[in-house]
Amino acid sequence: MSVITDKFGRPLKDLRISVIDRCNFRCTYCMPKEIFGRDFVFMPREQLLSFEEIERLAKIFVDLGVRKIRLTGGEPLMRRDLPTLISKLTKIDQLEDIGLTTNGSLLGHLAEKLKEAGLKRVNVSLDALDDELFKSINDSGVGPERVLKGIQKAKEVGLEVKVNMVVKKGMNDHQVVPMAAYFKEQGIILRYIEFMDVGQTNSWDFSKVITKKQIYEQLNEQFDLEPVDPDYLGEVAKRYRYVGTNTEVGFITSVSESFCSTCTRARIAADGKMYTCLFAENGFDFRELLRSDKSDLEIKDEVIRIWNNRTDRYSDERTEESAKSRSKIEMSYIGG
Repeated sequence: MSVITDKFGRPLKDLRISVIDRCNFRCTYCMPKEIFGRDFVFMPREQLLSFEEIERLAKIFVDLGVRKIRLTGGEPLMRRDLPTLISKLTKIDQLEDIGLTTNGSLLGHLAEKLKEAGLKRVNVSLDALDDELFKSINDSGVGPERVLKGIQKAKEVGLEVKVNMVVKKGMNDHQVVPMAAYFKEQGIILRYIEFMDVGQTNSWDFSKVITKKQIYEQLNEQFDLEPVDPDYLGEVAKRYRYVGTNTEVGFITSVSESFCSTCTRARIAADGKMYTCLFAENGFDFRELLRSDKSDLEIKDEVIRIWNNRTDRYSDERTEESAKSRSKIEMSYIGG
C-alpha cells in the first residue's frame, strides 16, 4: 500500500463517519431550535448509508492508509443497532482504532453493548456542570447528571473516556475551572474546544471566542500544568498534564492556533458525501457510487483523486469576513 497525500503532502490517516443527522439535543451553537425545530426535515432512512455501505467504504479507506475511524452524528447513539456497525468495523484488518463522539445522554443504556461490539473509546460532549446552564445550552431539558452517569457507566465497562467542552464567551466561560477540577478528580481527560464557525446557524464571530491562551491562564491560576508531547502526526489537541498526575487537559485551537498543516482527516456525512475539511462548502457523493455498479477499485480511485487534489486550509485563511460570507455545511450534518 502506498501512502496517498494531498497537494500539501498531508497523508490520509483518519476518517470520521457521521451515521445520522438527527440529535436529541438542540445546542444553541450547533442545532439551534429556531432552525432545527419540529418542522425541520431530517434525512429519511433510505438516504442514510446502510451499515453494509459504511463497512464497504471503511475498508476502501483503510486500504488507502486510514488507521483510525470515529463515528459521529448528529447524535450517533440515535442510530438504531449501532453496536452492529461497530462489530463489523472492528473486523477490518489494519484498522487500529474505533472511537465515537456522543452527547452522552444515551450512553448509560448503551455503554456495555458498545464495549462488547469492540468500541475502544468515547468522547463525550459536556459544556457545563451547572444544571440550569447546561439545560439552557442543550435546550432539551437534559441535565448534566444524566451525562455524568453515562460517563461513569462507560468507565465501568472499560471504555476510554474523554470529555469535550465547547467554550463560548458569555455562555459558559465561568465553567472552565469547575470542569477542570471535577474531571481532574475523576482522572478523565478534558478538552476545551474554541468556539468555531462551523455551519451557518450558530451566529459565530471572533468576539465570542475564548482562546486557548485565555483558558490556559484561568487554569494556571488554580493548577500546575506541564506540556505533553504529541503522540502522532495530525494530533489535534495541544496537551498538558496536571503535575504529579497522569491526568491530562487539552485544547482544540482551530481559531487561535490553526492545525491545518498536519490535518490528515476525511469526513463522510450521513448521506455518504465525502468532505475534505470541516469547513467545506461542497462534498463528493459516494452513496451514488456505492449504489451503482462501480467496483471497489473504481471507488478507491475516486478517493485517491479527491485526496490528491485536496488544498483545504480554511483555519489558516480564516478572517471575520470569510467566516461570515462563506457557505459552510452544518456540524450536525458532517459530524465534528
